[in-house]
Amino acid sequence: MSLKLGEPFPDFSVKTTFGDMQLHEYFGDSWGILFSHPGDFTPVCTTELARVVQLKDEFASRNCKVIGLSCDSIESHLEWTKDIKVYAEVFGEDFPFPIIADKDWELVVELGMLDPDEKNDTGLPLPARAVFIIDPKKRMRLSILYPATTGRNFDEILRVLDSLQLCDKYQVATPVDWKKGDDVMVQPSLSEEQRKKLFPSITMQSLPSGKNYIRKTAMPDISKSRGDCQK
Repeated sequence: MSLKLGEPFPDFSVKTTFGDMQLHEYFGDSWGILFSHPGDFTPVCTTELARVVQLKDEFASRNCKVIGLSCDSIESHLEWTKDIKVYAEVFGEDFPFPIIADKDWELVVELGMLDPDEKNDTGLPLPARAVFIIDPKKRMRLSILYPATTGRNFDEILRVLDSLQLCDKYQVATPVDWKKGDDVMVQPSLSEEQRKKLFPSITMQSLPSGKNYIRKTAMPDISKSRGDCQK
């Protein structure tokens, strides 16, 4: 399967540490993030899942539900979560999100989440570290595939989620290295007349081409309703 940005994300029936569920039903009206792992009780995967545990409130504040996937059984996942919580230094709490059991590799194969350069002891490619961000309309909005040996940066995933949510609501784009609170860019598709109405205060970069396409403005206040600026 080769999913493209903006296409509907498949609604899988999955077995998880929270019980059997439909993926779309789990995400509900929220944003969703699905991230995969090569296997339980592995060093890089443990550090990643521990980081997601630590960031659970950050994802919740963005109306985003997360779900992991690893190629082992439910029983193995449940034992593994004990290690993850210790590494995360989180004690006395239930594990905050489900982990899908994909011990037969059905989902990782169907979604193309394999790393041909890393193989197990039987010579088969290991599952890679995939990240999918799915919006409330169940469309895939971001796909990143990391090799099995490289851990992800979940601060970057939060940053991308912030950008997607902001740009969906306002006619802006986020420049290189942008983070929440920084200035944003007025989309080139906006005419100057539209720009003046929606973003009266901007800074414009003077360029040798004479084209005024780099137009920056303060990040809109996403806590307030701005119906006139919504896409």
